[in-house]
Amino acid sequence: MGSEDSEHLLDIEIQLFTGKITETLHGLCSAIYKMPCQEAVYLSETGFQGDEQADLRHHGGPERALHYYPAEHYAYWQACYPEVPHFHPSGFGENLSGIGLTEENCHVGDIFRLGEARVQISQPRSPCYKLNLRFDVVDLACQMQKSGRTGWLLRVLQPGWVKPGDKLILEAHGSTPLSLYHMNHIFFNEPLNHVGLVAMADCAELSASWKDKVVQRLQTGWVEDWNRRLFGHALWAREPH
Repeated sequence: MGSEDSEHLLDIEIQLFTGKITETLHGLCSAIYKMPCQEAVYLSETGFQGDEQADLRHHGGPERALHYYPAEHYAYWQACYPEVPHFHPSGFGENLSGIGLTEENCHVGDIFRLGEARVQISQPRSPCYKLNLRFDVVDLACQMQKSGRTGWLLRVLQPGWVKPGDKLILEAHGSTPLSLYHMNHIFFNEPLNHVGLVAMADCAELSASWKDKVVQRLQTGWVEDWNRRLFGHALWAREPH
């Protein structure tokens, strides 16, 4: 993957999505099915008004108030799985999507204006097995984290109203030189890379949940078990791709 300076990407028009909890994923509750917002919606410190999360232990909260997924990544996934429908913005359960910002040119700590609100990138997304269920691909979450095309989560620094068509405008860079793509590569593909983990631990704006895992790896030389997050206890209709 190449890279670009996010200073050239100051004015990104985005789509807004919210969703309700439904019992549709093999009997599991999820709010992964998001719908476009048709009117202005209030963004609080815990997310868009009316947006729900079924698993509050792993989703939502001030450090994970919003999920952004780059719209351009959907073409990649459609090429990987041409027989699978629904690879389009909102498909991965994101609240925000647009073209121009990716993991390569964004960093933890970057601050953006969004309508009346201000938001800050807090961490990359850790994909979970509900993506596998959503698309009926047994290892989609695993492939997502390997590829680095995870999207990212944001905290809300200043609540306010946001309307469809508002721009995501970069106001300030975060303190870390590591792009989200490089953070993903270290965290998921080189999980005991000491130099990389130290750089991540030094990132003041990194969410507490990710920083705790980074510090634990540095202290113990042990990587947490990802199997439950990536695969859950689902039954699959096909073998891994």
